[in-house]
Amino acid sequence: MRAAKDAGLDIVALTDHDTTDGWGEAREACADLGLTFVPGIEFSASNNGSIVHLLGYLVDPDNAAFAAECARTRDDRQWRFEKMVDNLHQDFGGMTREFAYSFHEEGATLGRPTIARALIDLGIVATVSEAFDDLLSSSNDRYYAGHYAPTIEDAIGLVRAAGGVPVLAHPWTSTRTTLVNEHDTDEQVEARFVALAEAGLAGLEVHHEENTPYGRERLAEIAAHLGLIVTGSSDYHGLDTKPVRPGAHTTSLVNFERIVELGTGSTVS
Repeated sequence: MRAAKDAGLDIVALTDHDTTDGWGEAREACADLGLTFVPGIEFSASNNGSIVHLLGYLVDPDNAAFAAECARTRDDRQWRFEKMVDNLHQDFGGMTREFAYSFHEEGATLGRPTIARALIDLGIVATVSEAFDDLLSSSNDRYYAGHYAPTIEDAIGLVRAAGGVPVLAHPWTSTRTTLVNEHDTDEQVEARFVALAEAGLAGLEVHHEENTPYGRERLAEIAAHLGLIVTGSSDYHGLDTKPVRPGAHTTSLVNFERIVELGTGSTVS
């Protein structure tokens, strides 16, 4: 939140994967810094065999179905974390579970960034991006392991039922967690977004570092056609992870106000 303040932001959302545990600390930090805090979450979801990410703004963390799904996903993430560490240990002896867990902060979501930091410390890779592009890539069958994820339609329904605003995160990338692939026709792409809008999708994260330039253009057109909210974010993960900084991409005030109007599960502060 201090980094966001230094970047000149005045409204900031926190969307950790599968947990809302950071909301209290973030809200206090925003109050101290004079920032408006937007509570949120990020779900991994399955879509025709691939993984996509769904943001949920202003959800009710105490909604029973929502809380249960978060717990189920977190539990499976622990299995996946240990499976990937064990896979790496076969070739890199120093990568043990104990060592990998030493890079995990209590309360944080277990995931590949933690493993990547351990790999860096061992001198196996130089950066988190390098780890994600190679050893931890979903295409690396030797080391990668998947985890449980609800279908994208179910995830949208969960967010809506918890009073939240579901926004599809970075839907048009060239490398990962993308809803669109290079072989899709315009008709297939349009039909896919129409179906998700009918399932309750409220918005598209158009302005994101990993969306392709053409993807951003098409996403903006689709959002306008379907009346969806347009958002942007840095997807900032901290100093030692992605190089993108807070404020690199933002959401317009008009679209922020649409999120506030639609969300009923929690409030901005």
